[in-house]
Amino acid sequence: MIKVAVAGYAGRMGSAVIDAVGAADDMVVACGIDPNAPDRDFPVFAAIDDALSAVDFDVLVDFTQPSSVYANLAAALAQGKDCVVGTTGLTNGQLEKLSAKAAAEACLFYAPNFTTGAVLMMQFAKAAAPFFPEAEVIEFHHCNKKDAPSGTAVRTAQMIAQARDGRASQAPGRETEMEGMDGARGALVDGVPVHAVRSMGYVASQEVVFGSMGQTLAIRHDSWDRTSYMPGVLLGIRSVGSRAGLIVGLESFMG
Repeated sequence: MIKVAVAGYAGRMGSAVIDAVGAADDMVVACGIDPNAPDRDFPVFAAIDDALSAVDFDVLVDFTQPSSVYANLAAALAQGKDCVVGTTGLTNGQLEKLSAKAAAEACLFYAPNFTTGAVLMMQFAKAAAPFFPEAEVIEFHHCNKKDAPSGTAVRTAQMIAQARDGRASQAPGRETEMEGMDGARGALVDGVPVHAVRSMGYVASQEVVFGSMGQTLAIRHDSWDRTSYMPGVLLGIRSVGSRAGLIVGLESFMG
C-alpha cells in the first residue's frame, strides 16, 4: 500500500484527492495537512513539519497555495519523500532548486495539469505550432483561482515556443493597445500572448488559437468537474516511487 499525505486536504482539490486515494485499492491516506486542520478519520496536522515528525508516508500530494507550496516541498524532499505537485505558481528555477536539494532517490513530479485531455491539448498545440505564424492562449478558470495565468497556460505557451525554436507569435502585440488600457493583448510568455479569464461557472478550460493566411485552428479542452484530475493524480502517485529527480508533465507517465 502506498501511504499518501495530502497537503491542502481541506480545499476543493485536496478533498477530491482524499476521496480518490481512499477509493484506490493500492493506496491509503496517511495524513492530511492544512492550516485549518478540520477533523477527519485520519491524522491531521496544521503544518508539514508536524506531519513529517509524527507520521510515516511515501508520497506527499500538494494542492495548497503558491505562497506555501515551496516550503512544503522543501521539507518533504529533504526527508526523501516523493512529491506529486498540482499547486501552480512555481517557476522552472524553483523546481530545479528544490530537486537539487532533495534527498537521493526522491522524486519531484510537477504537473501543470493532471487531466489527460489537457495533456493531449498541449501535445496537439506543440505539433501545430511550427505551421502557424500566429498563436495565442486563452484560459478560463473559476473566480477563486489564486494565480494568473494558469500553470497549464504557461506550460502550453512554453511548449509552443520550443516547437517554433523560440520564434515569437506574429500576432499584433502591445503596440496596438489603446492608451491607458495596458494588458489588453495579454501577458507574453516566451513570445506567446496569454489571456486569463476568471469567472464563476468555470472549473478549468483552455483554448489555443493558431492563425495563418486565410485559416485558423482552435484546440480546446474543458474540465467541468475536479474528478477529471484524479486519474492523473493517482497515476503520479503510483509512478513516482520508481523514479528520481525532477519530472514535469503528466505525459512523462502516459507512455
